Amino acid sequence: MLSCRVVAPKVVRVWQFDNPVLVVSQDFSREKRLLTPRHFKAVFDSPTGKVPGKNLLLLARNNDLDHPRLGLVIGKKSVKLSVERNRLKRLMRESFRLHQDTLVGWDIVIVARKGLGDVENPELIQHFGKLWKRLARTHKPAPAVVETVGVDSLDA
Repeated sequence: MLSCRVVAPKVVRVWQFDNPVLVVSQDFSREKRLLTPRHFKAVFDSPTGKVPGKNLLLLARNNDLDHPRLGLVIGKKSVKLSVERNRLKRLMRESFRLHQDTLVGWDIVIVARKGLGDVENPELIQHFGKLWKRLARTHKPAPAVVETVGVDSLDA
C-alpha cells in the first residue's frame, strides 16, 4: 500500500513598514539592559517617574537614548525560591520586550516586594501591561530644550 505525505509550506513573515516612524527592535540585547551599578544608582537617586504596583515598584529616569533599558531587583528577602525569582525575571523581560516601543527614552528599574512570587503568570502579564501603559501615559520623558542665544527677533 502506498502512502502519501503532505508537507505544508513554511510560514513566511513579511515586514511591512507603512509609516516612516522610529521602529524599536523587539529584541532584548545587551544595550537594552542596565548593567553597571552606576546605571542602577542613577535611576535610584533621581527617578523622574514612579509607578507603584501590586507587590512591586517601577522607577524610571530619562536616558536620552532611542531605546529603553531595563534593570531588575529581586532579592531573596522578597522572593525566597530561586525558581520563582527566575520565573519573575523571565516574565518581566518578556513583557518589557513586547512593550518597549512605548517606553523609548526611559531607564527602568523594577523592584520586587514580598508576595510577588505568589502571583500567577497570567495575572502578572496583565499587571505589567497596565504598568507599562501608566508609565508611558503619565510620565513622558522631557524633550531636549533647544535655546537660541543672541537673536531677539527675525526682523533684526
